[in-house]
Amino acid sequence: MLQQILRDMYIDPELLAELNEEQKQILFYKMREEQLRRWREREEKARMEEAVLRKTARCNQSHGKRVRWLRGQDGEVWVWVMGEAPGDKPYEQISEELIAERARQQAQREAEELWRQKEAEITKKFRDAMAQEKARIVAEKWKIEMEDRKAAKLEEEKIQEELKKREEEERQKGEELIRQQEEIRAKELYLSLKQAQQHSQHSDDDQEWEEQLRRSKAADEERSHQARRARDEYRRQSLRAIQKGRVAGLSHLFQGTNLSNDQESKPNNNSASALLSPAAKSSRIWERPSRPLSRDVIVRWFKEEQIPRRAGFERNTNRIAQWFHGIISRQEAEELLMNKSEGAFLVRVSEKIWGYALSYRQQNGFKHFLVDASGDFYSFLGVDPNRHPTLTDLIDFHKEEIITSSGGELLLEPCGQQKNPPDYSPLFE
Repeated sequence: MLQQILRDMYIDPELLAELNEEQKQILFYKMREEQLRRWREREEKARMEEAVLRKTARCNQSHGKRVRWLRGQDGEVWVWVMGEAPGDKPYEQISEELIAERARQQAQREAEELWRQKEAEITKKFRDAMAQEKARIVAEKWKIEMEDRKAAKLEEEKIQEELKKREEEERQKGEELIRQQEEIRAKELYLSLKQAQQHSQHSDDDQEWEEQLRRSKAADEERSHQARRARDEYRRQSLRAIQKGRVAGLSHLFQGTNLSNDQESKPNNNSASALLSPAAKSSRIWERPSRPLSRDVIVRWFKEEQIPRRAGFERNTNRIAQWFHGIISRQEAEELLMNKSEGAFLVRVSEKIWGYALSYRQQNGFKHFLVDASGDFYSFLGVDPNRHPTLTDLIDFHKEEIITSSGGELLLEPCGQQKNPPDYSPLFE
């Protein structure tokens, strides 16, 4: 099942809902590893194809023009990222310079407009004064005799020169005043723009964005922590399995069993063993679908594949294990475990995968672990890398060893049947 998920890179939403948090995290870690492996293969293939194309291009266009990428000291294509290269200005400095430039340009435009108004005012003032003075002189001098007209002309020119000098002085004073006002206005606009920028950075939208960014970073850190914990759990389980010597193939372990088919089919006084009967060989060859489609298909799968592997039986006996249950739902399993103490557990046949679900009673609720039985071994889906030859071996193993390091789950108390007939009756009929 895990190999199929990694091959398709897809997990059915209903199956995903059956996984607990630890299984989801380790499954995510394994899918991420598979993605990286595929990406490296694709990159290597692309690199080789590119090398072949370059070689072919050199052969076909030995005298033609071609483009070559500039490469850095590390041999990779040289890339310049603004703000990261040596000598680049930091963002804050660029922002300050842009604000100052905007303030200077706006103050300059205002100063030019103010100067045009001032210049028009000065021109009008002295033009009117000159016209009035000229009119006065003309009115006075026309009364004098003709010989005095030359003196009147000279006096007029003198007055005009004086007025022009005063106009020029007035213009210089106006320009200096405008320049000072421009500098003051540029500083005022700079402060105003700076305050507006700071205010916008602390606006409600920015605060909401910062809150979203904070939550996103917290979620990323949590996912990274869970992924690290999943990797540590994976390594711990692998080392533990090697130390215990419990990882083995089903085919090798079943060669040494001391129970024959005749012994398995003998009647027993126990009420549970009375349900056991040899699975009749079907007239048609059993072909397992890709996933459970109905209860009838699950029952047939159990009879065809699981009974020969003694799934649900106690070790070396024909009695059905106390912890084994039939095709019951998660809610029914939790109702059976409701009044049990921490460490109580049961195993039920899954309707989501070819395998089982181990339901576990913890102090503040319940946990459910999927057990993959689609191959020739039994293992927890996504949590425990250990492979067990029988379902009973898996249960006995975790009576001594915890399932996950974060939860510390030990199988302490099997939860038995509360119905008569038992809920596993259809599997053995």
